[in-house]
Amino acid sequence: MLNVTLYTRKGCKLCDEVRNDLASLQSKYPHRLVEVDIESDTALMQNFALEIPVLDAGPYRLKAPITRQKLEMTLGAAIDRKNQLEQLGDPEYLKRIERGKQVTTGDRISFWIARRYLLLLNLFMLFYVGLPFLAPTFMKLGLEFPAKAIYRIYSPLCHQFGFRSFFLYGDQAFYPLAEAGIGGVKTFEEATGILHLDDPYSYTRFDARGFIGDETIGYKVALCERDIAIYLAILSFGIIFGLTGRRVKPLHWLVWLLLGLGPIGLDGFSQLLSQFNWDWFAALIPYRESTPLLRTLTGALFGFFTAWFAYPNIEESMSETRQYFIKKFAVLEASK
Repeated sequence: MLNVTLYTRKGCKLCDEVRNDLASLQSKYPHRLVEVDIESDTALMQNFALEIPVLDAGPYRLKAPITRQKLEMTLGAAIDRKNQLEQLGDPEYLKRIERGKQVTTGDRISFWIARRYLLLLNLFMLFYVGLPFLAPTFMKLGLEFPAKAIYRIYSPLCHQFGFRSFFLYGDQAFYPLAEAGIGGVKTFEEATGILHLDDPYSYTRFDARGFIGDETIGYKVALCERDIAIYLAILSFGIIFGLTGRRVKPLHWLVWLLLGLGPIGLDGFSQLLSQFNWDWFAALIPYRESTPLLRTLTGALFGFFTAWFAYPNIEESMSETRQYFIKKFAVLEASK
């Protein structure tokens, strides 16, 4: 029997008219009516709030206004197509029919993820950016084993240079290198006694990577300044995206390149390239060390605009998945 899906909501008088017309056409065009309340999902509300009643019959879709004549033509065409496919024994059609007859564990998991993906992403970001702050906290409490375990976990994911990291529970929030040119603060060299040599691959850089801190200086966060800003910005956008009902449109890729990737690329690569000991290159890009403010700002811009570019596109994909399963579950429920 042909399944006909009617997208509706409470108080929709036009939907009542379509429902009555379908009932009067039941004997001529046998079908099973499946109703989906668009208020059950935000994506359905966004897509159909101004268009209901919306009706699906096979591959055909009707939107308001739906007349009895349109219904007859659509139901007839859908039934003819269904009969033709069954006679031809089209393998893809038969597979779809079989998949539509049962709800698998994979279906349930996919639907669960599609409904809660934003919460999962936000919780993951909160955990990922929050755990590095526990490392200095554990050090302050004298719990060195869990603290060093966190530093070790994040070590492959971040350079963890002390002069590019935030510090907690000490005299300063950061200890930049002298060449960063920040006045009024102790430099990393002054605070730690670890000398900085011109060669960026010298052993002192690795000393700075392994330096955790002490009671006076404080203890460094297990992610660097830029990474902290990136992931906090992603988390911030995720929260905003959720509070706005996931209605924010995706950012244009060109805006992401200019405002997200551009600043972090300019700051990061100009610093990196300038610190290679190449005399011929020094004339083009003089030696520079970025500041905590620049690293934090460019990281935040990259994280926020990257999330703005990605999350709405993820929502589009997830909304299609939700709509598919809502319709499938409704059809199976109606066929019981």
